[in-house]
Amino acid sequence: QVQLVESGGGPVQSGGSLRLSCAASGSISGLYVMGWYRQAPGKQRGLVATITSGGSTNYVDSVKGRFTISRDNAKNTMYLQMNNLKPEDTAVYYCNVLLLIPVRNNYWGQGTQVTVSS
Repeated sequence: QVQLVESGGGPVQSGGSLRLSCAASGSISGLYVMGWYRQAPGKQRGLVATITSGGSTNYVDSVKGRFTISRDNAKNTMYLQMNNLKPEDTAVYYCNVLLLIPVRNNYWGQGTQVTVSS
């Protein structure tokens, strides 16, 4: 069983920065994908960025060049550094772990609110 706890959200002005953290408890090993998703009011939850067990990263076009996903395996923690934030980045941000091999399972955190004011 894996539990995920996000932190680091809050209010910020346009152009500002925040760093989100996702602390994981439990075993995350083998082949897996960790990611950040976000859900704005009235919209569906969507992908922001992912990082694989091999270290490959992927970003949605709207955040490329502004957001950086990373992880610290020693701390079992994933991060999302968000720079040059825009009002359209306002959303609840969720941490996700998709375990693929040797077992398949999917875990979500409770979410952290990011509010960007213009």
